Amino acid sequence: MSLLDCFCTSRTQVESLRPEKQSETSTHQNLVDEPTFSLLPPSTRASEVICSTNVSHYELQVEIGRGFDNLTSVHLARHTPTGTLVTVKITNLENCTEERLKALQKAVILSHFFRHPNITTYWTVFTVGSWLWVISPFMAYGSASQLLRTYFPEGMSETLIRNILFGAVRGLNYLHQNGCIHRSIKASHILISGDGLVTLSGLSHLHSLVKHGQKHRAVYDFPQFSTSVQPWLSPELLRQDLHGYNVKSDIYSVGITACELASGQVPFQDMHRTQMLLQKLKGPPYSPLDISIFPQSESRMKISRSGVDSGIGESVHVSSGTRTVNSDRLQTPPSKTFSPAFLSLVQLCLQQDPEKR
Repeated sequence: MSLLDCFCTSRTQVESLRPEKQSETSTHQNLVDEPTFSLLPPSTRASEVICSTNVSHYELQVEIGRGFDNLTSVHLARHTPTGTLVTVKITNLENCTEERLKALQKAVILSHFFRHPNITTYWTVFTVGSWLWVISPFMAYGSASQLLRTYFPEGMSETLIRNILFGAVRGLNYLHQNGCIHRSIKASHILISGDGLVTLSGLSHLHSLVKHGQKHRAVYDFPQFSTSVQPWLSPELLRQDLHGYNVKSDIYSVGITACELASGQVPFQDMHRTQMLLQKLKGPPYSPLDISIFPQSESRMKISRSGVDSGIGESVHVSSGTRTVNSDRLQTPPSKTFSPAFLSLVQLCLQQDPEKR
């Protein structure tokens, strides 16, 4: 059974796909096997063929998600001339404000401007009346957040997190080299294809440091529609002071995303915005094994000498039952294991001082 079939049948029954099932164990194994990342985007040959703006050439199969604050419906579809499965994003432009239209326009333009295997590609964009259709490669595993909900509700293993973040950070590094800040790094903006290629999406929040041919050192612009991404945003971006923020802001978001993947929950999701800001500005350093940002059952941390995850002789194991030194901190679910190297990486990403990240 292909990975493509696994994703589709796990969400809904589609007649054109084999309705077989795949266990969580085999799904995890397929994703954590030695990465077979291609240097080219998925289905490069298909992208050369699928450039049709004829709506009749796309047979919608099933809605697989929503996006852009629920204004966009995301469908699995078949490009009938070639038989290729694609993703179709459909947005009713009449429901969009002027600011939303500008954000859509930015995402479309940037998807054509950037060329990198770890940045989401749009193959074709066209309108049908007041509806905007965006055709892109079908990412069989969907987003990392969908994987969490479907297979890993208590969080992923360190090996799987490593493979997912590897592709996301490659794409992010490309954006930074081109003078851009993503400003919306999170699990739902990390997409995974059936062959293990990871791509970064969510370009509508992106901001360029280059203005009028000059590259600025800092940004003072607060991203629009940022309510849904605030848990991932850096303290300096939320603070909005005279120091501004730069690409190091995205590094903080990578650390929060690592915590999200490790715990299966969004950090700060149930915290009042003011309390969240204070926690980020003045709270103690934290890690995937923390805290009030993960409202889980109480547990403790101990050192395991097995070194299974770290490869250097010791790793960190969490089991239920007792409090940590800080009694206010709660831990990830029982039996979660992370290496000291992984914890150190996350803590470096989550330094409050951007220059220390």
